Amino acid sequence: MGIFTHEFATPSSVAPARLYKAMALDFHNLFPKIVDSIQCVETIEGNGAAGTIKKITLVEGGKSRYVLHKVEEVDEAKRVYNYSIIGGVGLPETWEKISFETIVMEGPKEEGGSIRKVNIKYFTKGDAEVCDEVLKSNQSRAEGLLKFIEAYLLANPHYV
Repeated sequence: MGIFTHEFATPSSVAPARLYKAMALDFHNLFPKIVDSIQCVETIEGNGAAGTIKKITLVEGGKSRYVLHKVEEVDEAKRVYNYSIIGGVGLPETWEKISFETIVMEGPKEEGGSIRKVNIKYFTKGDAEVCDEVLKSNQSRAEGLLKFIEAYLLANPHYV
């Protein structure tokens, strides 16, 4: 088994508490509303705490597909939300899982807003590797989701 790590940070003009709530605690409600390809998010097992498994159903190219999302850690006080993709279309056969360690932090004082730091770990089977193209593509998707959420939050100041 191999472990490949990729880290990045994405700034946002949204306050940390609002961004964390939307991206970590309420994503199952918000993502299907604001991301066209996400059809629904269902809880398969658990209550939202560590160990919870959610099925995210996507429509891509006219086909319905899914991803299994397992919550690994939720720490509201530190704004940490860690999860893994453990099955479905987001997990090639040569990978065991993809783990995402995320934290939403205060942005620079002079700019306000927040910074979402992400550490992605790819757990591969055997001697499989993860190419740079996949790392960049997954970073782009994660940043794109953040921008969808950011746009929604800026357009909906009533959402707390």
